[in-house]
Amino acid sequence: MNEKYSPQEIERKWQEKWLENSAFKTELDRQKPEYYVLEMFPYPSGNLHMGHVRNYSIGDVIARYKAMQGFNVLHPMGWDAFGMPAENAAIKHGVQPAEWTFKNIENMRRQQREIGLSYDWDREVATCTPEYYRWTQWLFLLFYEKGLAYKKKAAVNWCNQCNTVLANEQVIDGQCWRCDSEVVKKELEQWFFKITDYADVLLEDLKELKGWPDRVKTMQENWIGRSEGAEFSFDVPSIQEKIPVYTTCQHTVFGVSYVVLAAEHPMVEKLISGKENEAQIRAFMEKVRNQSELDRTATDVEKEGIFTGEYAVNPFTGERVPIWIANYVLYEYGTGAVMGVPTHDERDWAFANKYNLQKKIVVVPEGKTLVLDEMTNAYTEDGVLVDSGEFTGMTVEKAKVAILDWLEKNNIGKRRVNYRLRDWLVSRQRYWGAPIPVIYCPDCGVVPVPKEDLPVMLPANVNFEAGAVSPLAQVEEFVHCTCPKCGGKARRETDTMDTFICSSWYYMRYTDPKNEKMPFDSEKANYWMPVDQYIGGIEHAILHLLYSRFFTKVLKDAGLVNFNEPFKNLLTQGMVIKDGSKMSKSKGNVVSPEEIIGTYGADTARVFMLFAAPPERDLEWSDQGVEGAHRFLGRVWRIVDHFAASVTKGEAIYDVTTLTKVEKELRRVLHTTIKKVTEDVGNRFNFNTAISSIMELVNAIYTAKDKGEALNDSLMREVISSLLRLLAPFAPHITEELWNEVISEGSVHKEKWPEYDAAATVLDEVEIVLQINGKVRDKIIVAAGLDAKALEEKAMQQDKVQAAIDGKKVVKVICIPNKIVNIVVK
Repeated sequence: MNEKYSPQEIERKWQEKWLENSAFKTELDRQKPEYYVLEMFPYPSGNLHMGHVRNYSIGDVIARYKAMQGFNVLHPMGWDAFGMPAENAAIKHGVQPAEWTFKNIENMRRQQREIGLSYDWDREVATCTPEYYRWTQWLFLLFYEKGLAYKKKAAVNWCNQCNTVLANEQVIDGQCWRCDSEVVKKELEQWFFKITDYADVLLEDLKELKGWPDRVKTMQENWIGRSEGAEFSFDVPSIQEKIPVYTTCQHTVFGVSYVVLAAEHPMVEKLISGKENEAQIRAFMEKVRNQSELDRTATDVEKEGIFTGEYAVNPFTGERVPIWIANYVLYEYGTGAVMGVPTHDERDWAFANKYNLQKKIVVVPEGKTLVLDEMTNAYTEDGVLVDSGEFTGMTVEKAKVAILDWLEKNNIGKRRVNYRLRDWLVSRQRYWGAPIPVIYCPDCGVVPVPKEDLPVMLPANVNFEAGAVSPLAQVEEFVHCTCPKCGGKARRETDTMDTFICSSWYYMRYTDPKNEKMPFDSEKANYWMPVDQYIGGIEHAILHLLYSRFFTKVLKDAGLVNFNEPFKNLLTQGMVIKDGSKMSKSKGNVVSPEEIIGTYGADTARVFMLFAAPPERDLEWSDQGVEGAHRFLGRVWRIVDHFAASVTKGEAIYDVTTLTKVEKELRRVLHTTIKKVTEDVGNRFNFNTAISSIMELVNAIYTAKDKGEALNDSLMREVISSLLRLLAPFAPHITEELWNEVISEGSVHKEKWPEYDAAATVLDEVEIVLQINGKVRDKIIVAAGLDAKALEEKAMQQDKVQAAIDGKKVVKVICIPNKIVNIVVK
């Protein structure tokens, strides 16, 4: 073997061999336990960044480790390939989205191979291919058949930059999740998925996800937002209608001093029609409609409203209260109307102060009173009811139940469970997405495209212009079609699907990617799924992960799968940062993976990324750290080269009793390392401490070598063989090369993971620290496990101890076996 470590040469060699031999191809094998490890597939933007390298390296270590442990490992990769960037590129550069996308895929696939990832490339999928989106459309029709896909006119989130609709989950801080432009409201006919039908089960089954971070589960729980409360109505005598409200604070109903409607509430038109200030009210409503939901509901945003001039009647008191329109009420949440109780809600308190509305105290701390003139904010704690009719004197907890009972007994209202979660808006007015497989016939109405006619193909002859809306709508030959039912003239749906639909089931397609009859074979999906270990960013906690859970539950109910959740365990890796902030071109702190691999090799990049921080923490980039990882691999190369001639001889079989002291110590370090690495990789994913242990093993081998004595060939074969197997998941190329050069032909990654001998990890001798009154005076070597009495006797015999205690009184001796002796003297 070469004396010098040349990573680029050996990495290129093994990458070509792995690809040529389909080294990581996986088949269904019921003789082995299965293990499905998956990193979230990327959008093909053109180049991998260091966050990708970290994400994929984490998954690759797990996949290689599990394979060496005897598992049948599925480790696939693909491309989340639909979306706006491709269309923007078409507008900017005059290139078709498909051409731009597949060129990027080709480049990123090459980059992934250069990292040395153990993907089964025979299972590769791209969501933008007809072979894939045919089944995305098939699943849309399944949802439609199950009553889970419907179309309605609604006020939707609209991005003027992307010229498309966004789901609520895609509006972040009032801005488009993709381009950061301000999101406005717009009335459009749109397709929705009824995710709210699954709100309860999505919430309840979070308890099953023992292997998910609590943070992610909490985020989903808050997004679903289940609450239990009361629904009842306020009469509006002037128009002879009722305003239904939903509240979780039914115990405050006697303190209602006004009712607030959302600007979009349908009753508003009847209330303001013909009023003197109708124009003023309409101007206010328009202003509110264009505010983002975040701005309307944020606690730090000023609450604004306008009086309609009409009144409603409180069913509990018979009192008339004014009806207002306000920016902090959303029509899509609850009933689109809320009761205002200023003394017991901070938001209502601020609103009442601004508009000088009445305040009434109906809850006070137990055993105390509240004086309105002395209050500086709303009282929202527990207490007892006052001035609340027959409920006066009850605790808040008892009053909530009693008022619910009273509502239902008198047929005035009912118990109700409410959710923050809204139905998933899936229509997009763009070209580069899966066409919605629906036809509109003037005679037959909405007609699903027959499944045998799928896929509805994206036309190639599309013109893109900046600011153009719905490019598909401009393609006449796509729009005009024949009705499948009556054969008459009809038109196609020109919206495409939200790309999150494509990514909500891709992990199932991997289990059977070549199937031409179904999205996947149920038997294969049930064998591999759920994914045993899923890896990706925390930013997908609500969008992708919630939608994937929803899809899985629908497919289970449809009888296509027998599992309830898609991802058994979830690891959310931290970001790669440099100079204290996330890498970005604008900050000038981007490090190119290709540059690092070109200089140091992929194994160095992987070892550094895995060693620098635990996977769930942010990783601070360090050029010195990369160089350190490279030096470590060089040390591995040189020490294996040093023992190459001796370790090729025979099997690693030897008599432990014949080993020298140096050899026994090396063997102890070896088996301690095997134990530590196995626990760190297999149980905790503490890759950084696992690599640290391997580094200590390498140091121990050098120490043994430098003692100058000839080392047992069979022992060294065991040591070098184990070292290469332990390091293989982290640095796959160098270990493959060294294994073939020194140990055996064949792949190290097909070898069995080393097992440790528990007896070998036990120390024969230990170093004991000797202290006098807490200060170190000496150190001694004694037999491991020496009891406290024998340890004390040994310590007291030492010359330095005798000198230190001479002429002093020994008060007590504290002995901790295998660690320390502390002699307290006066």
